[in-house]
Amino acid sequence: MNGSVQAPGAEGSRLLVRGRPRGDTLVDVTPERAGWRYVGFSAHRIAPGGTLDGQTGERELCAVVLGGRCGFAAGDQRFDDVGGRASPFDGPPHAVYVPPRTAYRIAARDGALEVALGTAPASRGAAARVIAPEAMRTEVRGTGAMERRIHHILMEDAAAESLLVTEVLTPAGHWSSYPPHKHDTDDPPRETALEETYYHRLRRPDGFALQRVYTADGSLDETIAARDGDVVLVPRGYHTVSAPPGYDLYYLNVMAGPRRRWLVTFDPSHDWLRR
Repeated sequence: MNGSVQAPGAEGSRLLVRGRPRGDTLVDVTPERAGWRYVGFSAHRIAPGGTLDGQTGERELCAVVLGGRCGFAAGDQRFDDVGGRASPFDGPPHAVYVPPRTAYRIAARDGALEVALGTAPASRGAAARVIAPEAMRTEVRGTGAMERRIHHILMEDAAAESLLVTEVLTPAGHWSSYPPHKHDTDDPPRETALEETYYHRLRRPDGFALQRVYTADGSLDETIAARDGDVVLVPRGYHTVSAPPGYDLYYLNVMAGPRRRWLVTFDPSHDWLRR
């Protein structure tokens, strides 16, 4: 069942989607497989000179170059020389936004390419475009063992209809998405309801990350060991991530819900840490 949502058993969690270490499709999560309405996610490896073709249909798409360079066609638009970082740990990414009802082709340049695709429902979307690293808002959030670096790829300050996309680099031994927070209730301006995927990559691929997803009433409470290339689904509840000593962690978040705003509530038991 690699690349699909796991049934309970040896892996122990319906929230865990194991990645494939080899092959063209590294991981693939559709809304139907996740059992939710909005977010789709996949990651792909394209061989040198190879291509990946697709059609957005009634969804918008954000392609994030994880490593390598590509040419990108979206409808009648052509974007050359997109990308450049060697891995997710080598600086902010290039990304491409593609609106609904648009054919696209991604062509690997100068070697192998790894690219992640996040999708969400859209009726109109926005204009197809490259999102360059210098156009992204970056920040260092938290202090001490809670410090991490964030690249805001397609958040509320960038045009789209449903998608929110960001990536986070967490140093070994640090906690991230911390203090635990949630966004499962449509109650702005306090909180918005957003489904979310965490795509985990590790600088040393033999390592692991720990992610906890839980609700206040205890109806959901899972702690998951995510390996390099795995996806953790967050359909509801508070969530947080830990990078064990020795293992720098990257994760890519794709979020979407009934409204395109990122408003969260922190677990009141741990909110004192923000002060």
